[in-house]
Amino acid sequence: MIEVNDIYKSFGDTPILKGISTVLEKGKTNLIIGQSGSGKTVFLKCLLGLYAPDKGNISLDGKIYSELSPREQRNLRQDMGMVFQGSALFDSMTVEGNVKFPLEMFTDQSPSEMQDRVDFVLNRVNLIDAHKKYPSEISGGMQKRVAIARAIVMNPKYLFCDEPNSGLDPRTAIIIDNLIQEITKEYDITTVINTHDMNSVMEIGEKIVFLKHGIKEWEGTKDEIFKTNNEAVTNFVYSSELFKKVRQMYIEERD
Repeated sequence: MIEVNDIYKSFGDTPILKGISTVLEKGKTNLIIGQSGSGKTVFLKCLLGLYAPDKGNISLDGKIYSELSPREQRNLRQDMGMVFQGSALFDSMTVEGNVKFPLEMFTDQSPSEMQDRVDFVLNRVNLIDAHKKYPSEISGGMQKRVAIARAIVMNPKYLFCDEPNSGLDPRTAIIIDNLIQEITKEYDITTVINTHDMNSVMEIGEKIVFLKHGIKEWEGTKDEIFKTNNEAVTNFVYSSELFKKVRQMYIEERD
């Protein structure tokens, strides 16, 4: 669980985050949504410890990040897995090499132990025969699955995903969403996802935090989005005719 307590962050004279408080729950997919410039990326980087809040604090399972020693912070970061927007795979490494990289960097496991772990996580993301392929030889969806495998190879407590469906077709995006949610449940991870994808919100939004101009404008579940009268949320989520129709159908069914 991640507790965010009244955090502020500015760059120069420009305030970005303005007193955000929320709880990101363990074993759930926590989605951060909002328009470009809403503060989502800065918020995610604060959660990762890449930015220190100017005010307020962030607690990860009771440990306030800013109060930890540098060594304790490094140890805590090893409990974090990250899926980057563009997958961020090493082009010169095979799939196997990309996934093994964190183990080689941060553990003293034997080669056989590392290989067993790599085989396990690649099997978990349904990439059984891709070990020796290079990123350029596999599809965008497969690259995302490699990125997820690399993110979970260290058995993290926290999984952060920045626009994991970026550049994917709708069908593949659903597969990636479902995979992230399955892994979250299986390993009881605190998962935080930055996304613009409203399909993701409706499919896996167990906890949704909506940011606007650096303020937490609303939070709730995917079901509660249908019921909210918050104009900022409805304008953002139901900007397309499809989602307007979905919401109207929901309202009519409730009546």
